[in-house]
Parts: sequence; C-alpha cells; structure tokens
Amino acid sequence: MAADVGGPEDPPAGVLAEAAAAFGLLASSARLHIMWALAQGESDVTHLAVRVGGTLPAVSQHLTKLRLAGLVRSRRDGRRQVYYVDDPDIVTVVRLMVGQLAARAEVASGPVGRLRETGA
Repeated sequence: MAADVGGPEDPPAGVLAEAAAAFGLLASSARLHIMWALAQGESDVTHLAVRVGGTLPAVSQHLTKLRLAGLVRSRRDGRRQVYYVDDPDIVTVVRLMVGQLAARAEVASGPVGRLRETGA
C-alpha cells in the first residue's frame, strides 16, 4: 500500500501507547458497559452495579482502573462517590463504537440479515 504523501503525520509513539492502553482498558466488556452507562450520565457504584449486573466489589475495581487511567473521574456527594466521564471525546468514541455495533447487530437479526444468512 502506498504512503499517503502530504497526509496527516503519524502521532508520536507515546500518544499511540496511551491510546492503546485506553483501548486495552475498554477491551473488557464489563468496563465498556460501565463506560457506556457513564456516557449516559453520572452514577454511583451501587447504581452502576445494578445497571451492568456486576457485584459492588467488581464494579468498584473496574472504576478504580478507569479512574487511574484518566477515563473517568469522581466527586464526593455526601457519603456517596459519584463517577462520571469528564472527556467528551471519550464519550463520543464509546457511543460511536457501541452504537455502530448495536446497529449492525440489529440489521443482522432483522429480516434482511436473516436472508443474507440463508444465501437468498
């Protein structure tokens, strides 16, 4: 494949490594579900655990990893710790990826997708 002459330059190695680390964290379906939920609005760990179907300790550990990576932030609200995504670009990436895959799954399970599977 020919190089794109005059196109955008490759990002620095450090940026690529940081992006790979972020995508690595999002490679867990549990963490991606948490990010999807937080992309819809802030929540505490109890409500997140119920929403994603996880235990409190497991969801708390996932949130800690996401917070340490800078993908989510938290604030104190009385006795509760409330988590949120503070980066609109991360919200966009999560919504775009999950939304596209959900749309593909819907098409594949619809009448046209079932026809494709049968070879019609």
